Amino acid sequence: IENKRKLVENSIKTSGVETRCEVKIYSKEPYGYRNRMDFALTDSSPALRVKGRWDQLVPVCECPISNNKLNVLLKEVKDLCDKDRLDVFDMKKHTGTFRYSVIRAPEFTDDSSISFVLNSDSQKIADATEKIKEFAKNTSAENIVVTFAASNTDISASDDFFVVKGKDKITEKILGKTYSFSIQGFMQNNSRMAEEMVGYVKTLLASHYTKDSFLLDLYGGVGLFGIGLCEMFKETLIVESHEGSIESAKENITQNNMMNIDAVVLDAKTLYRLEIEKKKNPIVLTDPPRSGMHPKTIKYLLDLAPEKIIYVSCNPDQLRKELIQFKKKYIVVSAAAFDLFPQTNHIESIVELKLL
Repeated sequence: IENKRKLVENSIKTSGVETRCEVKIYSKEPYGYRNRMDFALTDSSPALRVKGRWDQLVPVCECPISNNKLNVLLKEVKDLCDKDRLDVFDMKKHTGTFRYSVIRAPEFTDDSSISFVLNSDSQKIADATEKIKEFAKNTSAENIVVTFAASNTDISASDDFFVVKGKDKITEKILGKTYSFSIQGFMQNNSRMAEEMVGYVKTLLASHYTKDSFLLDLYGGVGLFGIGLCEMFKETLIVESHEGSIESAKENITQNNMMNIDAVVLDAKTLYRLEIEKKKNPIVLTDPPRSGMHPKTIKYLLDLAPEKIIYVSCNPDQLRKELIQFKKKYIVVSAAAFDLFPQTNHIESIVELKLL
C-alpha cells in the first residue's frame, strides 16, 4: 500500500506543480471486495487468464478478491459447466459458443446479474440459449442476460443482448444514494472504496462554501459523484459522452429526488458549447478514463480557470502529464491515493487543485 501511495506522490512531484500537502492513503479489505468479475468459460469451470497469456486459462471455483454474493453465483455457473459440458469458445480457432460469464453482485443491495457472452458467429446459439433459460429458472441471480460478441473480437459487454430473466439494469447504493446502471455498463467495481472516495470529496468541499456554486461533473458516468455531491451546490451538471450512461444518470437523478442537477450527452472536448463561463463560482470535478482528458478539454479548463478542480485519476502517469499543464495556474492543496484494487498494481487518486 505504501508503494502505491509513493507512486501517486511521485507523479505529483515529478509534474513540477507546487504542492502544499502530503499524499494520504485510504484502503479497506484486501480481499472480498470486487462486485464484478469477468470469467472465461471452459467445459468444466469458469476460468481466469494466466497473467500475460491470453491463451492460457486457470479454472476458478472461488475468487478470493470477489465478495461472498459473487462467489455464490460463481459456484452456480461452475455447476452449469459441470452439468452440461458447454460448447465453449476456442480462443485459438475462434470457434465454439460460450465465451464469458460476467457476474455482478452489488455490495449494498440485493441485486445481482449474470451475463453470458456468446459467440455471435456460432451455429449453436439456439442450443446455448435454451441452456441459459434452464439455468435462469434455478439461479439465485436476479437478472440473466445473453450478450453477443463476434468471434474476431474479445469483449465481455455489448449493446447486442437480450434479457432472459429480470431486467437489463442493476442497482447499487453508495452513501445512501441509489444508482441504477446497465448490466453492460460501467460502475466502480469496489463499492466500499467508492463510498470512501465520494465521502472524501464531500469532506474536501465542506471547507469551501459551495451553496452558491456550480458543479461541473466531467466524465460523470451514471452520476456517482454528481448525484453524491449535488446537495452541496446550487446547481450541478453531469457531462458524459456515453448516451446509455446519461440515460441512467437521468434515471438516478429522478429516483433520488434531486432537483438541482441535470445530465447531458456531450464529448468533453466540446465543453465550450455549455457556456460554463456564465455560471457563478464554477467548480470542476473531472474523472477521465485511463487515457486522460483531451487537450481541448484541458485548454478549456485553463481558460475557464475555476477556483477549484478536483481531479480523480486511475492512471498516475497520465495524472503527471496533465498536472504539468496546470502548474502555471494551479497548486495542489490536497492529494490522496485510494486502493480500489488490492492485490493488483492499480491505484486511484484524488488531487485537489486550487487557482493561484
